[in-house]
Amino acid sequence: MSCLSTLLLRPAAALCLALWLGAALPGQAAQTAAPVALTVWMHSGPGPEREALEASVRAFQQARPHIRLTLVGQEEGGYQAALTAAAERGALPCLLDLDGPNLPYWVARGALRPLDDLLDRAAYQRRLLRTLQAQGQVDGKLYALGQYDSGLALWGHRGWLQKIGARIPASGLEPWSGEEFEQVLAALKKAGARQPLDMKFDYGVGEWLTYAFLPLVQAQGGDLLALRGGRLQARGALDSPASVQAFKRFQHWVRQGWVDASGQGGRDFVEGRAGLSYVGHWTYREYQKALGADLVLLPMPRLGPGRPVTGAGSWAWAVSASCPHPQEAAQVLEHLMSPAEVLRVTRINGAIPGTLEAIFASETYGAQGPLRLYVDQILDRKARLRPVTPAYPVVSAEFAQAVRQLADGADAERTLQAAAARIDTLLEAPPPKPVPLPAAVTTAAAATPAR
Repeated sequence: MSCLSTLLLRPAAALCLALWLGAALPGQAAQTAAPVALTVWMHSGPGPEREALEASVRAFQQARPHIRLTLVGQEEGGYQAALTAAAERGALPCLLDLDGPNLPYWVARGALRPLDDLLDRAAYQRRLLRTLQAQGQVDGKLYALGQYDSGLALWGHRGWLQKIGARIPASGLEPWSGEEFEQVLAALKKAGARQPLDMKFDYGVGEWLTYAFLPLVQAQGGDLLALRGGRLQARGALDSPASVQAFKRFQHWVRQGWVDASGQGGRDFVEGRAGLSYVGHWTYREYQKALGADLVLLPMPRLGPGRPVTGAGSWAWAVSASCPHPQEAAQVLEHLMSPAEVLRVTRINGAIPGTLEAIFASETYGAQGPLRLYVDQILDRKARLRPVTPAYPVVSAEFAQAVRQLADGADAERTLQAAAARIDTLLEAPPPKPVPLPAAVTTAAAATPAR
């Protein structure tokens, strides 16, 4: 095989690995055509998740040595900036992974190629979790496939809950009511918990605050955006009485000392100072190692009159509009979406497998798995995706800033009214600038008959 080489997305900014694994194996018949070269970008620096994808690449190359893959890994914190810079130059890779909520933005910029004529869409609709089916579609076309999904729930410290005599819900069918949940928080505080509920404010101001807090608002009848007159608007949704009341309730938790919003309590749960932690599946290994048999997974509480709400959506694979070899890129996608490869990556990153076959075979998320609750919340339609709009990146940033201000004690009504006004201004802005495409790709697209 050809040698490993190191590539840089930008000087001193990218951490990446290039795998040139497509040379003919010893004894293999020579290819009559030149190998096809594809570049694949992923949002991961050095670590187990990238190693899993490297293994996926090696498995693909063994089966299809005529397709050479260059795998480039980028630390998540700089990945969006790297994609944006590449798009401005018309230099996006053939295959790339995108954070699901940002997919409409890239579609609006003309950066992605629909997958409908490259894959058996009906087959994927039967195989994928419903949340990932919805996430990958924009305006009725399929643009992305996700190997895995995400979810929110409550992690509980069994010792603390038993100490206060709390009922421990056995399944998602019997969650705590809002009143019972707050009684548990009050009892934990009285029993000596420094922080009854860890809400991961140590994650900082970013996508976490939107992902975590929007379901809490939606469960109480509020929302971030609503469709009015055929247009998405924040006014009347984010600043609605239900949304305002939901945030006032959260502020009450902070004032009571049930939540530490300072960002200093990120270790409280694993070190036994918090009774509950509101976070996702990705903490399972860390929490299991710290608490052992004391760790218990609890369903989202019923904070409003309807059913509980949890988050959904995660990273997904797409093909760029500038890719000169979309058929070969689709072969890579098919490989990555196979049950074996979905299980390979989810065993490493702990995420919810994105296909039904992989869930069935998963030791963690299968019928008797310790994290099955996350799957059940999706199947029971408690999981909601974040708003679908090309403006999502900036809308989410505004929402996150508002959450941070409210955690610091800002007036709920005025803060949400101001945030709604700013978001509506962003939604009314002109669509994002299209990315430049190579002339050869543009010409080929124009000559391709509709299917």
